[in-house]
Amino acid sequence: MSFFSSLPTSVLQAGAIFLSIIIEALPFVLLGSIISGIIEVYITPEKVYRYLPKNKWLRIFFGTFVGFIFPSCECGIVPIINRFLEKKVPSYTAVPFLVTAPIINPIVLYATYSAFGNSWKFALLRALGAFIVALVLGIFLGFITSPNIQKMERKIAHEHDFTHLSVGKKVFQVFVQAIDEFFDMGRYLVFGSLFASLVQVYVPTRILTSISATPALAILLLMLLSFLLSLCSEADAFVGSSLLTSFGFAPVLAFLVIGPMLDVKNLMMMKSYFKTRFIGQFVGLVVLTVFLYSLLMGVVV
Repeated sequence: MSFFSSLPTSVLQAGAIFLSIIIEALPFVLLGSIISGIIEVYITPEKVYRYLPKNKWLRIFFGTFVGFIFPSCECGIVPIINRFLEKKVPSYTAVPFLVTAPIINPIVLYATYSAFGNSWKFALLRALGAFIVALVLGIFLGFITSPNIQKMERKIAHEHDFTHLSVGKKVFQVFVQAIDEFFDMGRYLVFGSLFASLVQVYVPTRILTSISATPALAILLLMLLSFLLSLCSEADAFVGSSLLTSFGFAPVLAFLVIGPMLDVKNLMMMKSYFKTRFIGQFVGLVVLTVFLYSLLMGVVV
C-alpha cells in the first residue's frame, strides 16, 4: 500500500490543484526572470531619460505605456523606480511605470490569457485597470501634489555597473540575475498556489457563496488576499483563475490588478525609499481606484 493511497481524498485533491497551478505558472516565471535579468544588465535609467518627452502630459503617458516594451516584475520594481528618480526622471513618469510595468508587458498579458482558458477578456481588462490607476497617480503627482516623493535621507539603491563587462560576462550576469529573481519569485508562487488549493478544497461552499453574493465585500477580501500573498505578476493569474468559481468575476479582476501594484514586499521596499506621506497617498489612491474599477466592471461586463 503506497503512502499516497493512505492519504485522505481531500489532501490528494488539494495536492493535485496545487501542482497544476505550479506547473502552469513556472514557465512564465522563468521567462519573466530572464527578461528581468536582461533589463538589469542592459537597460539603464539614463537610456530611459534620453527618450523622455518635454510635455508633462506626454511624460505621464510615457511612464504609463513604456512598460509594454520595458517590462519589469514587481519583485524588483521599487529599486528600479528609485534609480529613475535619482537620474531625474520625474515622479509623475516613474510612478505610473511602477504600477503598469508588471502588468502590461507581453509576458504577463500572455500568462493571463493562458490562465483563463486562452481568453483575452481578463488580460485586456487587467491592462485597462493598470492604465487607469497609472493615469490617476500621474495626474495626482503632476498637477495636484508635490512631485518630490523620495526621502531626504533615502537609501541609495545598490546599483551594479555592468557596462564595462565583456559580452560573455554580460550574458553570464543576465543568468545570475535571472536565477536570483526566479527563486525569489518562486517562494511566493508556492505559498499562493498552496493557499488557493486549500481554499478550493477545505473552505465550505456556503461561506464562499455568502461572500461572493456581496460584490463589494468579495472585492475587498481578494484585494487584501492579493496584498498578503505577494505573488509575482507572471504567476498570479493562475492563482486568480483558480479562485474564479469561488469568488466571481469582479473580485478576481481586483486581485489581478492590485497585486502587482501593492503587496507586502513592495510596501516594505517603498518604506526604504519614499516619504511616508506619499506611501499613504499611493495606497489610498490605488485601493480606491481598483475597488471602483472592479465594481464597475462587475456591472458592465
